[in-house]
Amino acid sequence: MVCLGLAIWLTHGAEEVLESVSQGNGIALWDRPVLTWAESVRTPTLNGVIAWYSNTGGPLWQPIVSVIVVAFLCWRWRDATPFVLTAVAAGGALAITYFGKRAVGRVRPPLAEAIPPYEYSPSFPSGHTLNATVIAGILCYLILRHTKPYGWGVRLFWVAFFGLYALTMGLTRVYLGHHWLTDVFAGWLLGFAWVAVVIALHRIWRAVRHREEGRPIEEERAAPALRPGPASG
Repeated sequence: MVCLGLAIWLTHGAEEVLESVSQGNGIALWDRPVLTWAESVRTPTLNGVIAWYSNTGGPLWQPIVSVIVVAFLCWRWRDATPFVLTAVAAGGALAITYFGKRAVGRVRPPLAEAIPPYEYSPSFPSGHTLNATVIAGILCYLILRHTKPYGWGVRLFWVAFFGLYALTMGLTRVYLGHHWLTDVFAGWLLGFAWVAVVIALHRIWRAVRHREEGRPIEEERAAPALRPGPASG
């Protein structure tokens, strides 16, 4: 499947980033210049704004916001799929972050170059970036499945919205001096790879379910947001 192939390709990209970090060449050569540039553009006001925004993708606010959004989607579509997929995606993202950090054990940028509050866990990959990418990716997938009747304009808006969130969340980590640029690249690549795996598994499950029920496999039989009753999973 395309999603699984994409996941493999993205994971290979993350491995290439890790190799450049371990060898101190390639894209890792940008780590120091980018952090130095970030330090040069900092201001007290900008520091506060970016720190606040970055915290929305942290272990406190991101779960709260995600639960609220997912609960709304489940209620609006009368479908448990948003809860199940988001739970699987978020759980996998946490596991990848936990084991990835401990396997690599990379040290974060010096505290003297970071904006407090300081963080002390291993640096690679960026957990904020990875988890924000996964949450944004799975919510984007869910919304795209239910907005097909509204046309490409609406769908492209949501792709841009969630893509921008994942992109900017990663960049805030470099600005704050909490991660190197390559930590963030790895977070993006691994995050999108895991989203691709979850989407592939969901599509396989739907195909098997439809086959067992003797129904044709369609992308969406109707727009659940436009009709009453349960939506297809």
